[in-house]
Amino acid sequence: MTQLEAPAKFADPDRTAKGEPRAAVALRALETLWFNTGTLCNITCAHCYIESSPRNDRLAYLSLEDVRAYLDEIERDRLPVRLIGFTGGEPFMNPLMIPILEETLARGFQTLVLTNAMRPMMRRKAALLALNARYGVRLRLRISLDDPRPEVHDAERGEGGYAKTLAGLRWLAESGFAIDVAGRHFVDEDEDALREAFRRLFTNQRLPVDADDPAALVIFPEMAPHADPPEITEACWGLLNKSPDDVMCATARMVVRRKNAAAPVVLACTLLPYEAQFELGATLAEASRAVPLNHKYCASFCVLGGASCGAAKD
Repeated sequence: MTQLEAPAKFADPDRTAKGEPRAAVALRALETLWFNTGTLCNITCAHCYIESSPRNDRLAYLSLEDVRAYLDEIERDRLPVRLIGFTGGEPFMNPLMIPILEETLARGFQTLVLTNAMRPMMRRKAALLALNARYGVRLRLRISLDDPRPEVHDAERGEGGYAKTLAGLRWLAESGFAIDVAGRHFVDEDEDALREAFRRLFTNQRLPVDADDPAALVIFPEMAPHADPPEITEACWGLLNKSPDDVMCATARMVVRRKNAAAPVVLACTLLPYEAQFELGATLAEASRAVPLNHKYCASFCVLGGASCGAAKD
């Protein structure tokens, strides 16, 4: 490197571009284990961080045996996992999603599924009703409704998507499922105003979602791939009055199976499915090491944005 070249931001896991000690997050306790069931999705969103689509199969469908192996490890090592989460892609595109849910719920885990509540989910109505009858609130579904305004949601997810998702959301509510909603916080909007707009929608549609509860209505910050957030140093915790324990990789990991891979691997979090440096090992034990925050999403989404993808409910 010449004197004119500056070190790249987020490149070194130990030091920032300015040479300061980079912040890292230790695994305090594994409370949430995510499974990415595959990147295939029935729709293509304008700003999907994982680039899910009907053609993207970079992350293959997980099998029942894949999931079972990690549930076995949790039980064998008595890990403090309370919540098993499923994300995608669209989880209900996975043909084994119902048996996977049955396995997870039968073992006593709180289970959360992130879904757009469109046709792939609605094709599983009978099976989902049976699971809900057996396991009740142990099964929760979090529906992606980006905005209470149809035109904003459809600009992100495609024309007609709002109506289809809202129909699925109403069916879940009328059928007695435990439901949450995930919205998006666009940079030019006030969160209080956004929650108020969601509250009006929930009231009008008779949806049992508390717009004031950040776990029931999750408002995610935008993840801008071209943004240039500051790097997080060890000193930032004190400057920001935050704790490493507040960041989701302090309590969570995610399992994926890469296309053509012989076996699944464990990643640091749900946000970085393709980043090799955040691949921590094949087992939960191997993945228990600390995670350096050397990605822009670590800064913009988790530390500065204060986002969390899931939390177990009592």
